[in-house]
Amino acid sequence: MNKTLFIFPGQGSQKIGMGKDFYDNSSLAKEMIEQASTRVGFDFTKLLFEENDQLEQTEYTQPAILLVSLIAHRLFTEACKVTPVAVLGHSLGEFSALSTTGAMDYLDAVELVHQRGVLMKQACEGINAGMMALLGLDDARVEEITCKERELGKKVWAANYNGDGQIVIAGNKDDLSSLEPLFKEAGAKKAVLLPMSVASHCPLLSSAQANLEGYLEKWLKDAFAMPVISNVTATAYQSKDEAKRLLSEQLISPVKYKQSILHVESSTDMFIEFGGSVLKGLNKRISQKQTHSIVDMKSLEEVLALF
Repeated sequence: MNKTLFIFPGQGSQKIGMGKDFYDNSSLAKEMIEQASTRVGFDFTKLLFEENDQLEQTEYTQPAILLVSLIAHRLFTEACKVTPVAVLGHSLGEFSALSTTGAMDYLDAVELVHQRGVLMKQACEGINAGMMALLGLDDARVEEITCKERELGKKVWAANYNGDGQIVIAGNKDDLSSLEPLFKEAGAKKAVLLPMSVASHCPLLSSAQANLEGYLEKWLKDAFAMPVISNVTATAYQSKDEAKRLLSEQLISPVKYKQSILHVESSTDMFIEFGGSVLKGLNKRISQKQTHSIVDMKSLEEVLALF
């Protein structure tokens, strides 16, 4: 049997129509979407399947992505009893991963990440927060530039280590924009502001930590069927206390996605991504192991055929 590692995408993987094929062809998917809509008080069929502006707002983006990921995961595991060696997610995806271990009910997870989005939005109100993607610079050079600029009073931090030569930074939008010439001069092929109004994974979110910890205390159980790889440390954890601490720290710490994949690569034969294909693209730059994405019924059947 293949040694498999389950992975879950984060913000940036959302698009109108995601999960529609599951909803149209699976009573389980339909039930999960209806139950989630009842739980949080907004209609996921409208959010996911109809043109709207809300899907790009973090308090709606997060539960939408998590829900579609968990539907893909449930459909797979109902048909194929595979226990992964571990699970991991990119940013928000760590909450999806955590839910699949049995440490959190999926409806609690939907509400939790909705509230996480609200807290992140509130933390960034009035501070012109943003994020910028950089291509073509190594991690050390980005860290050197951002550290030097922070000493000069600018609010900029490395936020997502997505792969060699691909890193996202977060902070004040004006400060980020002002650094574009510096990054280009240092050899960046691209330095692009992302369409985001929050600054994820940096100290600007510190005011959200205490409330997030309260929600984690309320909804987390100490029942982990398999290890979760932490975005903060790129190593495994498997207890409620560790989850509370690490998911709180995750708000203000960079996502070590590249480091996480490299850490687990030798213990797995393949990766399966649930509910998106963004991580499959990132993994091509990091790992020699295959990544298979489940985004609809056709891709579900194709992955099931591997077992």
